[in-house]
Amino acid sequence: MEFFLKKASQPLTHLGKYMDTTMSDLETSQEFIRRHIGPSLQETQEMLAELKLTSLDELIDRAVPQSIRKKEALKIPTSLSESDALLKLKKIMSQNKVFKSYLGEGYYGAHTPNVILRNVLENPSWYTQYTPYQAEISQGRLEALLNFQTLITELTGLPIANASLLDEATACAEAMSFCYGSVTGKNRNTFYVDENCHPQNIRVVQTRAKPLGIHIQVGSLKNLKLTEDIFGVLVQYPNTLGEINDYKKLSDDVHANKSMLCAACDLLSLIILQPPSAWGCDVAVGSTQRFGVPMGFGGPHAAFFATKDELKRKIPGRIVGISKDRLGKNAIRLALQTREQHIRRDKATSNICTAQALPAILATFYAIYHGPEGLKKIAKRIQTLTSFTAQTLKAFGHKVLNQNFFDTLHIELNGIDSQNLLQKLSLQEINVRVLDNKTVTVSLDETTRILDLELLLSSFNFQKKSFDYQKELSLHKLQAPISFLRQDNFLKQNVFHDYHSETEMLRYMKRLQDKDLSLTHSMIPLGSCTMKLNATSEMIPISWNEIANIHPFAPKEQAHGYEQFLKEFENWLSEISGFDAVSLQPNAGSQGEYAGLLTIREYFEAQGQSHRDICLIPVSAHGTNPASSVMAGLKVVGVACDENGNIDIQDLKSKAEQYKENLACIMVTYPSTHGVFESTIQEICKIIHQNGGQVYLDGANMNALVGLSSPGFIGADVCHMNLHKTFCIPHGGGGPGVGPIGVKKHLSPYLPGTDKKDKKYFVSQAPWGSASILPISWMYVQMMGSEGLLKSTQIAILNANYIASRLNAYYPILYRGQNGFVAHECILDLRAIKDETGITVEDVAKRLMDYGFHAPTMSWPVVGTLMVEPTESESKAELDRFCDAMISIYHEIEDVKSGKLDKLNNPLKNAPHTALEVTSHTWDKPYSRELAAFPNAWTKISKFWPAVSRVDNALGDKNLICTCDNFF
Repeated sequence: MEFFLKKASQPLTHLGKYMDTTMSDLETSQEFIRRHIGPSLQETQEMLAELKLTSLDELIDRAVPQSIRKKEALKIPTSLSESDALLKLKKIMSQNKVFKSYLGEGYYGAHTPNVILRNVLENPSWYTQYTPYQAEISQGRLEALLNFQTLITELTGLPIANASLLDEATACAEAMSFCYGSVTGKNRNTFYVDENCHPQNIRVVQTRAKPLGIHIQVGSLKNLKLTEDIFGVLVQYPNTLGEINDYKKLSDDVHANKSMLCAACDLLSLIILQPPSAWGCDVAVGSTQRFGVPMGFGGPHAAFFATKDELKRKIPGRIVGISKDRLGKNAIRLALQTREQHIRRDKATSNICTAQALPAILATFYAIYHGPEGLKKIAKRIQTLTSFTAQTLKAFGHKVLNQNFFDTLHIELNGIDSQNLLQKLSLQEINVRVLDNKTVTVSLDETTRILDLELLLSSFNFQKKSFDYQKELSLHKLQAPISFLRQDNFLKQNVFHDYHSETEMLRYMKRLQDKDLSLTHSMIPLGSCTMKLNATSEMIPISWNEIANIHPFAPKEQAHGYEQFLKEFENWLSEISGFDAVSLQPNAGSQGEYAGLLTIREYFEAQGQSHRDICLIPVSAHGTNPASSVMAGLKVVGVACDENGNIDIQDLKSKAEQYKENLACIMVTYPSTHGVFESTIQEICKIIHQNGGQVYLDGANMNALVGLSSPGFIGADVCHMNLHKTFCIPHGGGGPGVGPIGVKKHLSPYLPGTDKKDKKYFVSQAPWGSASILPISWMYVQMMGSEGLLKSTQIAILNANYIASRLNAYYPILYRGQNGFVAHECILDLRAIKDETGITVEDVAKRLMDYGFHAPTMSWPVVGTLMVEPTESESKAELDRFCDAMISIYHEIEDVKSGKLDKLNNPLKNAPHTALEVTSHTWDKPYSRELAAFPNAWTKISKFWPAVSRVDNALGDKNLICTCDNFF
């Protein structure tokens, strides 16, 4: 690695010669494969022996239907060592040119405080966590997200905010749907969008509206006529040209029309500008990107969504709330969980499953680090420099068209046209936004220095007037109308005042980190979530300047590195998935589902078959499937499953024939939601195709397919691929994720657009979605190669079957595939245990915390069960540790059954046990403290302590508290 760092800091002209020799005597291309895959060769043989098998090939032959097996190896480049893969990627990305950006349009340069960069973004204890469904071992990130919600409510002035959305544009679309479902009245189907909103916000709103039958009217606010059909209005604050408008009268008029007003807000501007609540805004959305998160060629960035208290139970996405634990201590957890898609399914108003937890946490720590006074200094400095720039441009003979501004100037050029200006600026490696031949915009940010302004303004100085920048700036005073400025105090909570030294900040982040269980502690065996190793070498590139600091709308000639990288990665995903084309734009699995269904809808519309609107979905499917279908304008028809959990072929045939004239598609997960390879999958595809439909395959379980088969080979027409599952992008405590889609050739013309001028639809804000984290998956594929990817799939299947074999005598395996084997996950059936003892699946899940484990997926897809997915990254030793814990819990359940342990007052019903409880001077339990906290030998060696005892979810939902005011 020392060699790599030394060479990477030097020019890469001669990189080719290093590629053949780097570390050749120390590190082979097979080394990473060995380190990624958990079981050793000896452990592999021991697990095969447990299954009474002799080889991995025999396992695959018996577990995976021959009909779906591919004979050819993947055409993926040969695996490279970690050092060589980093060098190769460095060479590619060094083609990017990182210009100083004044493009704005929702993306700005930002400084990530190093203490946050090193200790959160680059820290696996933060980025390897899963969504905080088990609150007792997630208190750290839940507190951080509670702080995020507080930050948003304080700056917007609205009392309720969620725990982030995917990006600003999709948040605008969510706001439209939110208003559509909240405003009453017949024939209200028009949403008015100010033409001076950011173009990408308009595009995504238009995309989301079309399949729902909502009419989008884009126009000037001056021409707005509030008719009875308008249910909502969207404005940008400040607008895309930099103008700050007073929306008070507009707000009054909108409300008089019984409509709702939404504002896409620049969060940093709200430090000094009136909050949207001051002029009556109903919904405020926006991005937190400029709170310390790099532009990253488009993402990932956490969006926010805030609204009025009376609308809180309709808010999309997740909300973090405060409740109490079993001992009466304040505890945080996800609130209103019944709004999740697996409960509401086709009745859900949004398909958001996870959002952007890690970027939201980064933005929150940025606000905590600076505090309100520090943020004021940053915001005022930006506006002062912008005001100075405006004054200087006027002195040079140009016209500044916007009267009131925060950071963006709308400039009418004098004496020079925009193309000549761009040529001059290009020599200085500077980008500005060109609107037409005579007008441009310039957007400043916290990274703008005086030297930067000198370089920028020198290109505008066509008359070559002498100008002393330092002197003029020292004399400059900020001029802003008092009516636009914020007058109230904000961020009064202690958390925004107590951690401004690096020492205190470091310790606060470490305190939160220590409350959370992550992959740094133990395996996270969540079924259908694939919590595998996120190797450090995969994470290194995301902090590189040429990856992190490029604007998504920078000229194409400045992003040749990204262009080559994206094309290469698309080709790899096409090969792996068996499809002809791939779109990387969807920035979450839910977005991938939506984009895939839109692609099908667009295809049928082009064929003159827009009447095809029936989507068949198995009743066992993940709840985002029906939610995405409804968002795409499809009607959901359920398909039954048989007693083995497989799709009922006869019911499928009946439904497909019944809806033949209007059948659009089926959404099917493979391997199935129940963790088995259904042998009838190709027959399922054939039935759909014979009846005129398309096959959408949910790629959540692709970790059992890569190298063995592929969705395209099986017969699917479109599939989304969860890069945050199969391809190693960390889950980040609930996001970011990436959900690209692959399609067959006939669907490829109908993929989302990637160019601002493209008339195609956009499902995400940036052309390439969350581009800056795609190198994680690129590194994984490059270091594994075809051989490593196949081996990963084989071991994932082996590990799941090993767990199923070890635990079957204690917890029956609910579903099995051919020859009695499972795929990459298995379902443990605990329903009989509840009937016999009263011990529930939740009791077992909470008791696992005392053993140092995160619970498997609880009560999904079948209530009263646990779905276990070990992945290929866990060693036999770790699998055995988990199995031993589950067996030990089984014996505790037997003690309850026999009466040795009290039916209600036992270690399972009281789990988890905190350090405070077991060290208290009183102990009133009829079992020992040792049994409570140290139930096996491993916990005495390494103990993870839950921060709180079992949380009362019902109490928190009845008394919804979503900010940190009442927590500390």
